[in-house]
Amino acid sequence: MSDRSGIFAGDDPFRIAQRWLGEAEANELNDPNAIALSTVDSDGMPNARMVLLKDIEDAAFVFYTNYESAKAQELDQAGKAAFVMHWKSLRRQVRVRGHVTREDGPQADAYYHSRSLKSRLGAWASEQSRPLTSRTALMAEVAKITAQHGTNPSRPPFWGGYRVTPVEIEFWADGAFRLHDRFVWRRSEPTQPWDIQRLCP
Repeated sequence: MSDRSGIFAGDDPFRIAQRWLGEAEANELNDPNAIALSTVDSDGMPNARMVLLKDIEDAAFVFYTNYESAKAQELDQAGKAAFVMHWKSLRRQVRVRGHVTREDGPQADAYYHSRSLKSRLGAWASEQSRPLTSRTALMAEVAKITAQHGTNPSRPPFWGGYRVTPVEIEFWADGAFRLHDRFVWRRSEPTQPWDIQRLCP
């Protein structure tokens, strides 16, 4: 496609996403890897929340969470999700839709152990998405977990990653007079080749 050049150049959308995230890391003040993750519950009611994307692989996007949380239950049930990364400083965004699988092996172990000790203990202590009587109760649970697990806790069995393997990735960049640039990569299944199109703003 002759007019897909500059920041949109390349035929591998994962490489473009990695490049854009790299630029965002140099410009965004806070959490350039933040994504707005969308899921649906068993009644089809949509849900959205911010999470931190931890890796853009050669064929997928990876983030981590508590498997007993509301988001995880919705991800496991539907097997599909969507998210958007938006960088105000760059005036760009990336939208992704795809299939979801768990990352529950050595890669999840390695990421868990790369986190700060307080974050690792917090993963054990927090019953994510469930009612909490007070912050004092949460801190008491952290103290109890610290006594139980010490300074080198293993990854909790209820905590790990999710991998989103996309069937659609859209790159958007702000344009003058709202004449934005949009290119979308689409395929019917993750094993199929991409079809690339420019979209109207």
